Amino acid sequence: MSLGDDPERELVGRVFLTRVIEPGDEVAGRWVREFGVGEVVRRLRGGGVPFPGVSEKRWAGLAGRAAGAEPERDLAAARDAGVRFLCPGDGEWPGQLDDLADARPLGLWVRGRPSLRMWALRSVAVVGARACTEYGAHMAATLAAGLAERGWVVVSGGAYGVDGAAHRGALGAGGATVAVLACGVDRPYPRGHTQLITRIAEQGLVIGELPPGEHPTPSRFVLRNRVIAALTRGTVVVEAAHRSGSLVTARAAQRLGRHTMGVPGPVTSALSGGVHELLRGEAVLVTDAAEVVELVGDMGELAPDRRGVVLPRDLLDPGARRVLAALPGRGAATADEIARGALTIPDDAVARLYELRSLGYVERHGDGWKLTRQAMISVGGDR
Repeated sequence: MSLGDDPERELVGRVFLTRVIEPGDEVAGRWVREFGVGEVVRRLRGGGVPFPGVSEKRWAGLAGRAAGAEPERDLAAARDAGVRFLCPGDGEWPGQLDDLADARPLGLWVRGRPSLRMWALRSVAVVGARACTEYGAHMAATLAAGLAERGWVVVSGGAYGVDGAAHRGALGAGGATVAVLACGVDRPYPRGHTQLITRIAEQGLVIGELPPGEHPTPSRFVLRNRVIAALTRGTVVVEAAHRSGSLVTARAAQRLGRHTMGVPGPVTSALSGGVHELLRGEAVLVTDAAEVVELVGDMGELAPDRRGVVLPRDLLDPGARRVLAALPGRGAATADEIARGALTIPDDAVARLYELRSLGYVERHGDGWKLTRQAMISVGGDR
């Protein structure tokens, strides 16, 4: 059955399936695509034979979950908690999640007032280590604040470490942030971030695939990361060891054709090893929000050129710079000697030397020319 046939029945059916089927289950996603929500619900409730290719043991497990599912009660609990349920095809559904194909969420539970679809259009994921260093927390918060100030939505997983720093950075800049949880959105996890996640729900959005009251598991954390990757234009990894879950997000982003970025750290830090591995592959090195936006933003949103301090000698024309470079570091030289060093004729060298004298770089001593003390300091630093 399609959404257009009976939207209310479709919604209730999908709520039922979020209680029965684990997030990211591609086999079940294929059942929904091929047979429709109504038929999958009917069979799981005992109204038909199992789908082809599913083992008896697995089907019994799904049927056991189905027997305890009460979608109407889940919807009532969600309403009481200020949570709404989105189905694929709804006006607020982010179309980029459809890139997940059969691993696409069956639906999303959303806590917060803004439109998820609109916010996701201009969003960036900032993820990384839970046990991050002060450097990692600083970089995550700074990046998120810079993105927020440029009008980008910061998406992360609400966890300790880099995730929490990214959310706080965006909120502190008065910006927008979305937390994607691996549990029911009515039960903030980790518990130590209850206040933070509540604040995100008040000022931004908290979303997840699991129905009210559901708890997180290791596999649910891993599968949650595909939603973060698909929802955003790109993923930035700030500190990650070689086995970090944030690398799962980055690799999912790469598979989906999203931009993948990494913030470098000390090569002596194990928490930088995973990021550096990404950077040795297809990820792009970034150091601030401007560089992130240059990659994920619209044409013309370029980061400023990175240059050192402009010195007065940088403003000299090439011929004058060559003559200046031909003067010895100590002592004087004749115009003929300087001309040979600068690969020019003596008359040109003399003209350049008088130009350099007017700028305070050289002084004349009889038939010779030498660098001034000021020039020896500035030119000598490059020699």
